[in-house]
Amino acid sequence: MRKYLLFYTCLFLSLGITSKTVIHAGFLINGTNNSPMAEMSVYIEGNIISDVIAGYAEPDVDDQYIDLTGYTVLPGLIDMHVHLTSQSSANSYLEKTTLNPADYAIRAVNNAKKTLLAGFTTVRNLGDSDSVTISLRNAISDGTVIGPRIYSSGKTISSTGGHGDGTNSLNKNLGSDPGPMQGVINSEEDAYKAVRHRYKEGADLIKITATGGVLSNAKNGQNPQMTEDEIKSIVAAAKDYGFKVAAHAHGAEGIIRAVNAGVQSIEHGTLMDANGIALMRKEGTYYVPTLLAGAWVAEKSLIEDYYPPFVQKKAQEIGPQLQSTFSKAYQAGVKIAFGTDTGVSSHGENAKEFSLMVKGGMPEKEAILSATMHASILLDQEDKIGSISKGKYADIIAVSGNPLEDISVLESVDFVMKDGSVVTKP
Repeated sequence: MRKYLLFYTCLFLSLGITSKTVIHAGFLINGTNNSPMAEMSVYIEGNIISDVIAGYAEPDVDDQYIDLTGYTVLPGLIDMHVHLTSQSSANSYLEKTTLNPADYAIRAVNNAKKTLLAGFTTVRNLGDSDSVTISLRNAISDGTVIGPRIYSSGKTISSTGGHGDGTNSLNKNLGSDPGPMQGVINSEEDAYKAVRHRYKEGADLIKITATGGVLSNAKNGQNPQMTEDEIKSIVAAAKDYGFKVAAHAHGAEGIIRAVNAGVQSIEHGTLMDANGIALMRKEGTYYVPTLLAGAWVAEKSLIEDYYPPFVQKKAQEIGPQLQSTFSKAYQAGVKIAFGTDTGVSSHGENAKEFSLMVKGGMPEKEAILSATMHASILLDQEDKIGSISKGKYADIIAVSGNPLEDISVLESVDFVMKDGSVVTKP
C-alpha cells in the first residue's frame, strides 16, 4: 500500500485537499524525562504535532508518509548561544575595518542554513551589530530564507572599553564614545536607556557582558566590568519589557554580581568558584557552558598570529578551564542549558558540544535534555518547542545510531523537519 502513498498525496494536494504527515520512528527520544520508545508514530497537521502513539499506525492514502523506522528520532535541537554573523579566522580582527553590515548579513544567511542542516531548529543569537540577526529572524520567519528559529538579543550591552564595546582597541580615528544606543553603558540611567533601545530595535532578550572576554582585544578577560547596581537596573528594565537577561561572565566576582542582580543565565562561567556555583543553584540560574568555544580558542591560540597578543594570552589561560568548571557545576546540580558560542567555532559543528559535555561527566540523556527540554524552559518556549509532544511545533530530526550509546552520532544528522516542513531527508 505504501508504494501508492506518494501518488495519492500528490493527487489530493492538486485537488486542494489537505493531509496530515505521519512519521514512523524506529526509536524515539522525545526530549522529556520519559524513557526512549521503540516503534512510534508521530502525526503532524500543518506545523503542529497532533499526536504521538505507540506502534506503526497505517497512514491514510492522502497522508504524507515519512519512513524513519531505521533511525533515532529526536526533537529539533536548541543552541542557546550562537553568533550567526561571526566566524573565527586569522582575519577576524581586520574584518572589523573592512566589512560592511551587508557583508555580515550575507554571511549570516549562509551560517543560518548550516545551523539548520546540522539539526538545530532554534537558536539564541547573543550579540551582533546593525540588527542583522533581527532582520534575519524576520526573513526566516516569513520564508524568505531558510534557517533556524532565531531569538536575538540584538546589540550586546557592555561598558566603555569592555567586552562588547565595538570600538575597543581601534585606532582613535576609527573609534568614538558610544552610548546606550550602541549598547554601551556607564550608569544605572544608561542601563535603562540601553534596554529600551534593544526593545526599539526589536530584540527578543537582553545580553550583557558582566566581565571581560577572551576575544576582545583588551588585557583582562575576567575582571568585573559592570557594577551590581548597573546589572540590577538592566534586569529591572528588562522585566518591564518582558525580556530575560543572559550574562556573559568569565570571572568569579562578575558571576556573583550578575546572579545577585537576577539574570536568568550565565554564559561561559569559566572561572566560577564554589560560592558562584552555590549561588546559581540557590537562585535557579541557568548555566550555558559553551565548552566548544573554550576548546576552540585553546587550540587556535597555539597557531602563531591567529589571535592578537592580548587575545592569544587570554585564550591560552581561560579556554582550557571551561571543561573542569562544567564538571563541577554539573556535579553540584546547577541547571544547564546547551550552548556553544558558535561563531567562535565553525557553524554547522554545534553538536560537537555534546561530546565535550559527556566527557565532563554528564550522561548522554542529560546532554540531550539540555538541548531540548531545558533550553526550551530557559527560552520560556516550553509550550511550543523542546519535545516531540502533542501541540508542539513539528521540529523533528533523525540520526543513524543511538545517541544514548554514542553521543557523537548527533554530529551527523540525516533528517531535519522544522515547523512541519521537511528541510532534508535521507
